[in-house]
Amino acid sequence: MEVITERDDLVIRRLVLQPGEELGWHVDPFHRFSVVIRGDRLRIEYRDGEVEEFDVQPGEAGWNAPEARVHRAVNVGSTVFEEVVTFYVDRPGADPQPGAAHLA
Repeated sequence: MEVITERDDLVIRRLVLQPGEELGWHVDPFHRFSVVIRGDRLRIEYRDGEVEEFDVQPGEAGWNAPEARVHRAVNVGSTVFEEVVTFYVDRPGADPQPGAAHLA
């Protein structure tokens, strides 16, 4: 994941997932705004076993609330998935998507 810019109260990142590629397990402790740049289908897998799968399209945008459950995104589409996400963090240097290994 590439950091585009960062300041005390926000972090903007670009995520690119090849078909079949997955983002590591993590939580989302902050509000965020996502814009899909390219891609066609995504799956969200939760460590508790729940799975959500849905179509996406370029230009799709929306707000996401914090998610405390450990999860990961998987590109189950036929094309590269890319999104730009703005995370609204509550302190300078906050990790907007801490990995499950940091949850102990």
